[in-house]
Order: sequence, then C-alpha cells, then structure tokens
Amino acid sequence: MFLVVFRNRKRADIDYPAYEADAARMLELAQAQPGYLSFKSYVADDGEVIALSEWADAEAAQAWRRVAEHAEVQGRGRAAYYESYTLFTCDNPRTHHFQRKDEQ
Repeated sequence: MFLVVFRNRKRADIDYPAYEADAARMLELAQAQPGYLSFKSYVADDGEVIALSEWADAEAAQAWRRVAEHAEVQGRGRAAYYESYTLFTCDNPRTHHFQRKDEQ
C-alpha cells in the first residue's frame, strides 16, 4: 500500500462552491484510477484539513498525480483554494489493526 497525506488550510476568500465541485470531480476521477483504494478527509477545529488517500502502490499514486485534469485542478488549488499545504507520502507503511469482537 502507498499512503498519501494531504494537510492543508483553505484561503479566507475561497470560492466554496467551485472548490466543492472540483473536489467532487477529483474524487470521482480518482476512484476510477487503477490502484485507487480509499479516500477520507477530516477537518480539525482550527480549520486545518487532513486528507488521506490509499493506493495499491507508488506507481498508482504517481499515475494519479499525472492525470491531466487532476494536474489542472492542482494548479487551481494553488491559485485559488489553498493558503498552504504539505504533502506526505509513505510506501508500505507499518500498520496495526484492531477490531473488537462482540461477545456472544
């Protein structure tokens, strides 16, 4: 698995309807990409956003980065949506999983 963490803050003057339309389209497009596994986004009390996407491998995530429509929206994000962002990636992250089982 390849993990991408996109940590960001939106601009104060963001056009939310435009952003939301672009975000919905990017999710739709990402879900159709080979190697896509999942996407979730969380907003902190202070407005910072953490978006997590999981890919089958680094090649799948890099192919997504090169999709022309995605690259176009990334440019729009830097110009109009984001105050700042940091992107973290990790190939084959160490994972632990716990699942509570109900007692019968």
